Amino acid sequence: MTLLKATSLSHAFDYPLFNDISLSLNAGESIAIVGVSGSGKSTLMHILSSLLRPQKGYVELFNNNVYEMDDKHLVKLRRNDLGMIYQSHYLFKGFSAYENLEVSALLSGETIDPSLLKRLGIDHVINQKVTELSGGQQQRVSIARVMSKKPRLIFADEPTGNLDHATALEVMEIFEDYLKEHQAGMVLVTHDEVLASRCSQIYRMQDGILKLA
Repeated sequence: MTLLKATSLSHAFDYPLFNDISLSLNAGESIAIVGVSGSGKSTLMHILSSLLRPQKGYVELFNNNVYEMDDKHLVKLRRNDLGMIYQSHYLFKGFSAYENLEVSALLSGETIDPSLLKRLGIDHVINQKVTELSGGQQQRVSIARVMSKKPRLIFADEPTGNLDHATALEVMEIFEDYLKEHQAGMVLVTHDEVLASRCSQIYRMQDGILKLA
C-alpha cells in the first residue's frame, strides 16, 4: 500500500529552493533525506507532512490528495495518522513526562505501551516533570509521545540530534520494529549517514534537486 506520494513538487522563498521533486513511500518502508544545511530538507518534509503547501505539485497521503481535503478531515488525519518528531522537543513544560504521553494517547484513543518506555530508557523518569529531565531524556519522551498515538506515517526531522550515537542507533531500531509491526512508513531528515543507511531508500538534496543516493 502506498502511504505517501509526492508529484512534481517545487518551492521557493526569496530564492528557488527545489524543483520538480517526486517520490513515494510504501507501507513498512522508510525514506532518508540527507543534504547540507539550508538545502531544503526540512521544508520538503513540511510539505510532505501537509504543514506547508508547495508552489507547484501535490501530495497524496493514503491515496488522498491533501489539497482536496477539508479542514476537518485534515485535522483528523494529522491527529490520528501522522506523527511528527523534531529536534526541538515541544513538550508541555508544566506536565510530567507521562502526562505528555497521556495527552497524545487520549487524543488518538490509543494506550501507552510500557515496553516502549523501557526500550527508550525513560521508564524510570516517566513521572518526573519534563523540566527535570536532560535534553536526551526529553527527546526520548517526545519520540515516545508520537509513537504512543500509533501513527501510520512518521515524519522525523533530526530526531536523534540530542542523543549519543549508541542511543541513536537504539532509537532507530525501535523505529524499524514499529514500521514492520504496524506496516507504517517513515520520512527521516538527518545528517547522520549511518542512520540514513538503515532506511529503505536514501535521497540526497543538492542544488535544488532530490536524487536517490
